[in-house]
Amino acid sequence: MSYKKYNISCKIHLIISVLIVVPVAFLYAFFPDAQFELFPKTIDEHNFYKAVMGLYLGFSALWILGVFKANYLNTALITNVIFMLGLGSGRVLSMLIDGTPTSGYIFGAVAEIGLAIYGIWVLKTVKFQQ
Repeated sequence: MSYKKYNISCKIHLIISVLIVVPVAFLYAFFPDAQFELFPKTIDEHNFYKAVMGLYLGFSALWILGVFKANYLNTALITNVIFMLGLGSGRVLSMLIDGTPTSGYIFGAVAEIGLAIYGIWVLKTVKFQQ
């Protein structure tokens, strides 16, 4: 499979990731109690969620670069796989240790692991022409 022939198939999960991660970043930072059972009380807790937002937006920017610039695609794919596997495995670990979270977090774990698996498939299958 060549990069040019399967352009969309090797980028679709990056687009999906950005469409999910960007809004979640803003929810964590400014409205953590709107969709999640998160109720920060201290300035440090608020600071933590803003830092998570920055991390999410930074990775999203890299993934967008990968969608539009071929020389960033491989890096975008690798970071997306690591990001999604990290989040998904952390959620699974929490489920094993802490118990079952709300359905949004369960869906998140399944989606993150699914996106990571798709990213691994793309990395193994596509021959990138730089």
